[in-house]
Amino acid sequence: MKEIAQKTRTAAQQLAILSDTARNQALEAIAHALEKHQKEIIDANDADCRASEGVISKALSARLLLGENKLKGAIAGVRDVAKLADPLGTLTLHRELDQGLILRRVSCPLGVLGVIFEARPDALIQITSLAIKSGNGVILKGGKEALNTCTTLVKIIHEALSQTEVNPDAVQLLTTREEIKTLLSLDEYVDLIIPRGSNEFVRYVQENTKIPVLGHADGICHLFIDESADLDKAISVTVDAKTQYPAACNAIETLLVHSAIAPKFLPLVAEVLSTKGVKLKGDATTQTIIDCESATEEDWRTEYSDLILSIKIVDDLPGAIGHVNNYGSKHTDGIITENQTNADTFLNQVDAAGVYHNCSTRFADGFRYGFGAEVGISTQKMPPRGPVGLEGLVTYKYKLTGNGDIAATYSGQNPKPFTHHDL
Repeated sequence: MKEIAQKTRTAAQQLAILSDTARNQALEAIAHALEKHQKEIIDANDADCRASEGVISKALSARLLLGENKLKGAIAGVRDVAKLADPLGTLTLHRELDQGLILRRVSCPLGVLGVIFEARPDALIQITSLAIKSGNGVILKGGKEALNTCTTLVKIIHEALSQTEVNPDAVQLLTTREEIKTLLSLDEYVDLIIPRGSNEFVRYVQENTKIPVLGHADGICHLFIDESADLDKAISVTVDAKTQYPAACNAIETLLVHSAIAPKFLPLVAEVLSTKGVKLKGDATTQTIIDCESATEEDWRTEYSDLILSIKIVDDLPGAIGHVNNYGSKHTDGIITENQTNADTFLNQVDAAGVYHNCSTRFADGFRYGFGAEVGISTQKMPPRGPVGLEGLVTYKYKLTGNGDIAATYSGQNPKPFTHHDL
C-alpha cells in the first residue's frame, strides 16, 4: 500500500505541471476508450449485479447498475470536464508589497486523493476525470459488489493514459476491504479522503483518519409546501423529488405541508405518489386527511433511499424551518410557494448546503450545476460545500518574488513601510 501511495504521489507531481491541453487530451483518450469498450464494461457490470442479487439493498443495487444510458452519461461527463476552464495557475491575488517585492496567490493541485465508494462505478469515472483535470493523483477503492466493473474501468483508463502524457500511475485501484484501513493511515502521502456510501460508512471514515475528509453522512432532504403554493407545481416537484431516483442522496425523505393547504393538497399528491409505488407515513394530523402509516420520531431522522415518504403538517413557515433545521442533514431543502417573502425567509434561514425555491431537490448535482461532474457532496460549513467539482480539488500557494529583500528592512526603529498596492 505504501508503495502504491508513493507511486501515485510521484505521478501526481508530474501531472501537476502538465499543460491544460495535455490533461484534456488525456481525458479525451479516456472517453474514447470507454466508448470503444462499452460492451466489456457493461458485461462486467452485469456480472457484478448478478452476484449481488438479493445480497445488497435495493438502493445499493440501483447505484451499482451501470447500464448503457448511465455509461453514456458518464462518458459525456468526462468530455464536459475537459471543456471546463483550467483550475490550475489561476491568479487570485497580485500585490506589490514594496517596489520589486511582488506577491501572487496561485491555484495548484491538492496532491493525492483517496476516494472510497460503495457500488457507484460511474463515480469512478467522474472522480478520475476531475482528478486528472485538476492535476491530482487518485487512489480509488470501490465496494466489493462493484469489483469486476471497477477493475475493468481502471484497466481501460490505464491503457488510454499510456498513450498520453499522463502517467497511468496517477490512477490506482484498491481491491480489498483490508486496504481501506491502511489507506486512511497514509497521511504522509494522501491529502484528501472522499468517502461515498452509507451513513455508517462515512462516519467510520471520518472517525478513523487524520487526513481531511470531504463528504456527507446523511441525505435527509425536505420539501415544504407553503400555504401560497401553486398546487400543480407542488405536486410535480414533490413527485420528481421523491421518485425520479429515490436512491439518490438528494431525493426528499420528508414532506412538510402547511396546515392551511393540507386538506386540499394531500389527497391530490397522495393519489399521484401511490401510482408511483410510494409508501406514505404521516403524523397524526396527516392521518386524518389521507390513509397512511403512522410516522414516528425516528422517521424524521431517517434517510430511506427508497420509495418511502414521511409527511408532517406544520402550522406556519417558522414551524417548517424549525423542523428542517432540527432534523435535516444540511444537504438540500426546498420550499414551494408563490409568496416571495416566504421564499426568501426559507432560503435565508434554512441551514443547508442547498436551499431551493419552486424546484426539485434532485438538481443538487455537480453535472446539473455545470461542474462537468462531482467528486461528492459536502454538507460541512467550511468550503467546499454542496456538490464539489474542480474548485474543491485545488488549493493555492503564495509566490513571493523579490530582489534580495530582507524582513529586517521593515522592522526595527526606522522600518520601511509596505506599499501593499494591488496590481
